[in-house]
Amino acid sequence: MSKRKIAYVCQECGYENPKWAGKCPGCGQWNTLVEEIVAPEPSGRHGISPGLSGGGKPVPIGSVETVDTPRFSTGSSELNRVLGGGVIPGSLTLIVGDPGVGKSTLTIQVCAHVAASIGNVLYVSGEESTRQVRLRADRLGTVTDNLFVLSETNLDRIEQHALQLKPELLVIDSIQTLYRDAIPSAPGSVAQVRECAAQLLRLAKTHGIATFLVGHVTKEGSLAGPRVLEHIVDTVLYFEGDRNGHFRVLRAQKNRFGSTNEIGLLEMRGSGLQDVPDASRLFLSERPLNVSGSVVVPTVEGTRPLLVEVQSLVSSSTFGMPRRTADGVDLKRVQLVIAVLEKRVGLLLGNHDAYVKVAGGISVDEPAVDLGLAVALASSFRDCNTEANTVVFGEVGLAGEVRAVTQVEQRVREAEKMGFQRVILPKSNLKSFSMETHVELVGVETVMEALGAALHP
Repeated sequence: MSKRKIAYVCQECGYENPKWAGKCPGCGQWNTLVEEIVAPEPSGRHGISPGLSGGGKPVPIGSVETVDTPRFSTGSSELNRVLGGGVIPGSLTLIVGDPGVGKSTLTIQVCAHVAASIGNVLYVSGEESTRQVRLRADRLGTVTDNLFVLSETNLDRIEQHALQLKPELLVIDSIQTLYRDAIPSAPGSVAQVRECAAQLLRLAKTHGIATFLVGHVTKEGSLAGPRVLEHIVDTVLYFEGDRNGHFRVLRAQKNRFGSTNEIGLLEMRGSGLQDVPDASRLFLSERPLNVSGSVVVPTVEGTRPLLVEVQSLVSSSTFGMPRRTADGVDLKRVQLVIAVLEKRVGLLLGNHDAYVKVAGGISVDEPAVDLGLAVALASSFRDCNTEANTVVFGEVGLAGEVRAVTQVEQRVREAEKMGFQRVILPKSNLKSFSMETHVELVGVETVMEALGAALHP
């Protein structure tokens, strides 16, 4: 019988150090080493079989046979888009999100669709009883014969049930609740999470079982547990959204089988999560007209153009230090645009509070929103309205110039589809624009020109 030993494991990279240190020798992070009781694994280091990759000797890459593995649908076109077209058998996907955002709702809906259309599905819940899972399935209308539910936290027993059932899809809710008897640590510890994920990876790859893992997040919104967990899995999906709001956003942080630029939009309803195929119309459905500080900006997420409303409110500050608040857009970007408006345009915003928000609960993080922010801030400061049928986009430089952005045709096409008649864009983009369109294109070189073209006198 092997003796137990104590090691200090890094919560970020999983590095094992024989003694405690303030700085991790593996990743260089401070105060990340946690004391763990570790034991040698009988099946190989970290529980992964040495023959997982197939073994053999090195071969030329050109002689390696490739197989176009067919994907299967999750029942949600938005989730399929983020995954790269569907689920690949044998893949390991991690879904991360805040409590109450809808992770369990999404996974049980996917399980029901796969069970009804493909074959057996095993849903393992380590946080709820089987009766609680059944109540949720009744509420969502996802009760089907091929969907099997198991309330268990011992991974060795879960693996036995999975090998007997041979499901097409295995869902673990959540990875932080699992434990292995061979690891003498508490569930959710660095060692347990790392080893359980490694064993699930071996199970998925060896037997071709597509596996979804549900993960917890910290107060800062990052993945709870060791950072090595993100390296083990094939795909990492972040499920974002306000638990009190209706809309949810799926983003791929990592995807070995597709792009990481795509997003999926879903709406939380009483019957569960529903796809939002026409997001632009939904985001602009409650847009007020003839109100200062409101500007429509076409943004692109991956290959998907979206029209979002950027709102701004500028008011006199009653304190010595003016406030700058941003929701849905980076605060540093707002501060940069305010500095440009003060220095290059002459708007004295130094003694005014500035509040900026992207309506609809979506976050926008691309340079093309700069010009929309500038127009919205100037519109609210001057208390003059913008043209209701106009959209604005472009990157703003520190010299007050408007720089070119990418995917201009997609932005203009989406604006035309939504009925807008005028587009203010960088002049350099207008020179290379070749698509036929019925909307008026107004090219601008500076922020001053953009304000003159967008705002009523």
